[in-house]
Amino acid sequence: MARRPSSFRTALRAFQETRGAAPDPAFIADLEFLENRDLDLSVRLGAMLAFNALMITIGTHPISASPGAPLSLDAARQPVLTLLSCAALLPLVISSFLCLRAMLLGEEVAGDGLEEAESIRQRLFAAFVRSIDVQARLLRHALRWTFAGGGATLLVWAAVLADKMWR
Repeated sequence: MARRPSSFRTALRAFQETRGAAPDPAFIADLEFLENRDLDLSVRLGAMLAFNALMITIGTHPISASPGAPLSLDAARQPVLTLLSCAALLPLVISSFLCLRAMLLGEEVAGDGLEEAESIRQRLFAAFVRSIDVQARLLRHALRWTFAGGGATLLVWAAVLADKMWR
């Protein structure tokens, strides 16, 4: 069973204990580096999510196109192509799910039992680095699923056009 996420107050208290008086300039530099990497991943994940939304919209075109349009499908006469068109959207939906999961990932910090500011600081950095690693991994997987969905959509479009040309 997954560990229940702790309150953000725990992370805030741990952070406050690490800085005590004035924060160390090296600590601030390390924290800014991690924050920039986190921001970079957030922008990439948001862009991937928007791209997936666009691809899903484009992928539904054969099903929603007006009858007679080059990419239109008639579900009654072309059930296989219609099902393939719907199936080609599934990898894009999976990719979107992975992006959302990565975006909702937080840094879980437990400062319990730690008295030393350096120990708490290391735990804060470890939590931050872990969340960045997980987000980067989920982004890589999302990218693969997006390529698979885009490729499948193009193959279905080629099949729809071929079916229309040779009928």
